Amino acid sequence: MARATADSALSLIDQRLVAALQCDGRLTAERAAQVLGLNPATVRRRLHALGADGTLRVVVSPVARPRNGGSAGALFLRIRVLRGKLDTIVAALAAREDIPFIDITTSGDEIFAVARTEPGSRDPLVFRQLPSTQAVTSLESATILHVFRLTSEWRHQVLTAAERAALSPAGPGPGSAADGSPGPYGVDTDAVEQALIDALTPDARLSSAALAERTGHPESTVRRRLARLADQGRLVTQVLVDPRRLGLLIEAKLLLHVAPDHLAAAGQALADHPAVHGAFATSGPSNLHAAAYFPDLTALYGFLSRDLVGLGITHVETAVVSRAAKRTPALPRPVQPAPPVRAAREARQARPARQR
Repeated sequence: MARATADSALSLIDQRLVAALQCDGRLTAERAAQVLGLNPATVRRRLHALGADGTLRVVVSPVARPRNGGSAGALFLRIRVLRGKLDTIVAALAAREDIPFIDITTSGDEIFAVARTEPGSRDPLVFRQLPSTQAVTSLESATILHVFRLTSEWRHQVLTAAERAALSPAGPGPGSAADGSPGPYGVDTDAVEQALIDALTPDARLSSAALAERTGHPESTVRRRLARLADQGRLVTQVLVDPRRLGLLIEAKLLLHVAPDHLAAAGQALADHPAVHGAFATSGPSNLHAAAYFPDLTALYGFLSRDLVGLGITHVETAVVSRAAKRTPALPRPVQPAPPVRAAREARQARPARQR
């Protein structure tokens, strides 16, 4: 399969296979073929091609939804930098393990990032390291208070509701995160389960036989533990694919001011919208943050002018993303040439001391 350009859309068959994997990252080719009306050999061939050329990866999601939608401890950062220093600051932030997501907007001097932190703490990055960096001209920080929608829960809208239902595994049972009762977050992950999760994190489609070989546990044990993890909602997979390959050329960040008595309803309405892949209640004047994919700017305008009406939103600020600089695990993308020595040196110098 020849590599397509970054903004060329996949065929409808390939897009439907991507959407099928969003329903179940460990879906078999035979089950996908049965539900989608395809030949199993065709499904196996297309899935192999999509993975082999770097178009997609299926991974264990780096972020799990906390029980009852609460936040496990994360900050939204909005960073403005001196023009000409954007790449240096992005490289320094991307080197940090506590920053899983970085987006660059079309303004040319603005970075949106997510930083993991202890709730309510004086995070050194926010209180000391970024403010002391001369290339940073302004910094806004907002604590995530409630999760309405995570990217791992977003579904590409090319399947029917019946197809999605048939492809999705049975939901977690009582005592799981899905029903809001104490479940996975009160269950200790033992050494066997942790070994399986670690092996699946970069490639969630590894077979039970391959996992048994990598972890040294019997295949029967691997199958049983995988079923347990899935039943308890502790094995959440995510399909990493450039949204432009799905025909979604525009990604927008939305910072919304919502009256308190409308916050929960507005957040849920955004989470239910097919374009929205992230929705969070936050601290700060913009108390609702969202991220969404659109095929073009006309669709974005329609979303702003029609779909947000009646939600109690009093102010909207929209930022269009020019590049997703970091996703953890990383988005599939072609291998890039090594940066020039000078740029690499500047990135090291801009990195906070504890990260050097």
